[in-house]
Amino acid sequence: MISMIAAYARGRVIGKDNTVPWRVPDDARYFQQTTRGHIVVMGRKTFASIANKPLPQRRNIVLTSSSTFPHAGVEVFHSVEGVLALDTAENEEIFIIGGQHIYELFLDVAKRLYITEIELTVEGDTFFPAWKPQEFTLLSARPGQIDSEKTPAHTFFVYERIPAHQ
Repeated sequence: MISMIAAYARGRVIGKDNTVPWRVPDDARYFQQTTRGHIVVMGRKTFASIANKPLPQRRNIVLTSSSTFPHAGVEVFHSVEGVLALDTAENEEIFIIGGQHIYELFLDVAKRLYITEIELTVEGDTFFPAWKPQEFTLLSARPGQIDSEKTPAHTFFVYERIPAHQ
């Protein structure tokens, strides 16, 4: 199953200058717990933003058109079809973790969305794509933990696509 996991601020901002413009430790823990033991798929820029090293305890796939992107600890795929073939072959949850272009490529086939809404207005140059909430059922919503006075309020949502909209 193809799932997407993302945290975004107001306006669906997910990044600025290849970084995340907030610090929410609770969301980092949620991301780690949710994706651990699964396949994660990301673009080359997202991989660079996580210090050019694979995320531990996950099978890391970088989707890129570059033919000169070998990196220890990650598998390189050059097509959406290759990732979708994994979905049918392995029958497990595959997490699309960014960035914007990679989210756009998989939005129409994603069956589940794990969205953390950050109650923050920030400038951004990278966005989660517009999606249609009416095509999904809300499975859960829970407020996040505020770790300090600098931590913005946030809510974890899980949505599942309504089968008629696949």
